Amino acid sequence: MSRASYEFAVDLREVLRQAERTADRIPYTKRLLAVNLLARGEQAAAQRLLEPGNESELFEVSMQPTRMVMQDYTAVPMLVDLAALRDVAPEPGLVSPLVPIDVVIDHSVQAEWTAGPLALARNESTELERNAERFAFLKWAATAFSRVTVHPPGAGIVHQINIERLCTLVVEGEHGWLPETVLGTDSHTTMMNGLGVLGWGVGGMDAQSVVLGEPLTFRMPRLVGVRLSGALSETAQASDLALVIAQRIREAELGPAMIEFCGAGVGTLTVADRCTVANMAPEYGVISALFPTDAQVLDYLTLTGRSKDVVEAARTVLESMGLLHDYAAGAVPVFEEILEIDLSAISASLAGPSRPDQLVQPANLGASFTEVCAELPDATARQRLAPGAVAIAAITSCTNTANPASMITAGLLARRARQRGCTVPSWVKTSLSPGSPSVTRYLTDSGLLTDLEHFGFHVAGYGCMTCNGGGGGLLPEVSEAIAEHGLPVAAVVSGNRNFPGRVHADTAGSYLTSPALVVALAIAGNVALDLDHEPLGFDADGEPVMLSELWPSRREISETVRNYVTAEALSQRRQEHELWQTLQMPSGPRYPWSEKSTYLRSPSYVTSRAQEFTSLRGFRVLLALGDNVTTDDISPVGSIPLSSVAGRYLREQGEAVMNSFGSRRGNHEVMARGAFTNSKLRNALTPNSPAGLTLHLDSGETMPIFDAAARYRASETPLVVLAGRRYGSGSSRDWAAKAPGLLGVRAVLAQSFESIHRNNLCAMGIAPIVLPSSWQEIGLTGKETLELLRGEDGGLQLSSSEGHSVPVQLDVRTERERKLLASGGVFATFLEEIGA
Repeated sequence: MSRASYEFAVDLREVLRQAERTADRIPYTKRLLAVNLLARGEQAAAQRLLEPGNESELFEVSMQPTRMVMQDYTAVPMLVDLAALRDVAPEPGLVSPLVPIDVVIDHSVQAEWTAGPLALARNESTELERNAERFAFLKWAATAFSRVTVHPPGAGIVHQINIERLCTLVVEGEHGWLPETVLGTDSHTTMMNGLGVLGWGVGGMDAQSVVLGEPLTFRMPRLVGVRLSGALSETAQASDLALVIAQRIREAELGPAMIEFCGAGVGTLTVADRCTVANMAPEYGVISALFPTDAQVLDYLTLTGRSKDVVEAARTVLESMGLLHDYAAGAVPVFEEILEIDLSAISASLAGPSRPDQLVQPANLGASFTEVCAELPDATARQRLAPGAVAIAAITSCTNTANPASMITAGLLARRARQRGCTVPSWVKTSLSPGSPSVTRYLTDSGLLTDLEHFGFHVAGYGCMTCNGGGGGLLPEVSEAIAEHGLPVAAVVSGNRNFPGRVHADTAGSYLTSPALVVALAIAGNVALDLDHEPLGFDADGEPVMLSELWPSRREISETVRNYVTAEALSQRRQEHELWQTLQMPSGPRYPWSEKSTYLRSPSYVTSRAQEFTSLRGFRVLLALGDNVTTDDISPVGSIPLSSVAGRYLREQGEAVMNSFGSRRGNHEVMARGAFTNSKLRNALTPNSPAGLTLHLDSGETMPIFDAAARYRASETPLVVLAGRRYGSGSSRDWAAKAPGLLGVRAVLAQSFESIHRNNLCAMGIAPIVLPSSWQEIGLTGKETLELLRGEDGGLQLSSSEGHSVPVQLDVRTERERKLLASGGVFATFLEEIGA
């Protein structure tokens, strides 16, 4: 197709000429946002975005994505909400997505069977049998709702499928061709930023609005440039660069911002490297992490099996709009701030034991574990089950499995270790969860999969497994040592999240690192060592085996990638599982809810309406929390304990199999009972009690949080949560806002909020209130009766029954957020608009 055959939605070059702006001085992020605004007729907003000198101003912009992408844990509750809205809509067709949605089923598979040739088949069969009702619902949704495509279990991890198969860079819209923009319901949607596709993870509430046709509105954040120079050293990988960026940006407190990469150093990174770095944007505390599209990205489209028409359309449209970048050109856009990073200074590293920004050099690994374990074993004791024992060693998560060089490096290290006669200690649970079948193909073709399997890294499933709490149980001897002696053990994963309790509730600490170091530490069996100067173990002759001796050269890695990571390998697909093919689904435009279901229930919050937030009198504190409360802490992940409130509810319903909280996100009864029950969460109202309990202030009794909330609800007592800095950080999980809403929480009073979660709270009608200092410094204990009142000047004043009074601020940043709080949340707003 010739250039003249393309009709463009926007003539960006002409718009820039009229604005007297030079394209290469405007950040790529702003240009993509401007095109999106112009295509929707928002000329004034686009003009303001492109105006010079407004870099530090805060103003409102919007984006209407060309596509949405979701994994099943977040897709099921969103589609359940849509199905519930259909039940009360005048016509079912009034509730249907207006934006194409790709749903990838990748979060339900768990690594229960590992380290054996039958692991994959067993895990997948269990997944399909255990989640048959949920999966049948998704199959129904794909037929009942237009524009919904469901990718079956076993296809791969959502973000890897997105970059390898789904992203096309440009799309033909109603008014012509324009750059592709994608929003997702997983915070790591930013992985596609490595291709130059703009988008990020949003909360489930925002997703609801977007799929029903409302643009995402937000205040334009700071735009920070990250200028890369040099090239990665012999032992450094993209994951190491990502961990350094996480540490640098968090240390500089640059978030929440959008970041954009520039400089000649970017051209030395492969597209897979860029995607690895972009994936971890949430860990940096930023919204997006964009690498402008260059010719390498077009080559990547070809390598991963896109058609010639797709590649040609991307080349033509981006070139015509001046959006095909050249990193060697030297021009740097105008950013509010620039962070300089020399790639040659990056070396192999880890992050842990409890946050992605805790950068650890290999030599300091043992010392870092003292944060959770005061006494570490000596070299002799480390050969047995001792403090710091590696209980989980998992090559998992799209962060690294989508990067062929990272996976090849791990395979080559395993080959050398195997040749030296190394083994993995009996207490280490090893697993491999590739992001797509292409990984298995090139590891098999190169023979490296056999070397990885020698150490127990057999393919356990194609999904987001251990990094999302889906690692299954620990090995029996480890569980016994933890239960009987309180043994502090560690997890080592090639993922992106290591918040306490996320990887596994019983691990004292978790480390993020490259797949190669996962293999190395599996062999070592303990994190209490200096990886630079102490051996991983000893070979058959009793000689020490050093990490440096096993590390492959960059040349060997590159040659292996070139020989085996081919277009044929990267276009590898798997046949659908027989159980998926034969799964029966309902029919009809409305979903036939079952009162007996413990997976799918029509949620009560869809048809209820939260009161407009103006002021609160006589409210009580449900929980009093500290800093860094994550959405993992608020909305549970992992297996549902039999003894928990949620487990008790399921047993009362006759369920014998608890499954995971993620798999039951379509049942609000389970999720409300699981809120704030993370074993690592500390509630100041009950400092000496296990997690999941609180003090019912009216009676003075300590009880489960769900039961206390029920009592407050019966007495019509409004509730709030007290917290510290960065409340709601981590995954953009909608249930972290839905569950508190069901418990009766009307406001969260914190020192600061993570942006996505703050927006989710507004969408549930829960007011985010910023405290001027910590609640302890204000003089609160959490046991007072409190009130929030508006003064004559319109400001809010927080007062307690103990006589403390301070001004506080309602953290609402857009007109849409104000509207949602005023109308009682996103569902009430939508039902009002359609006249239901």
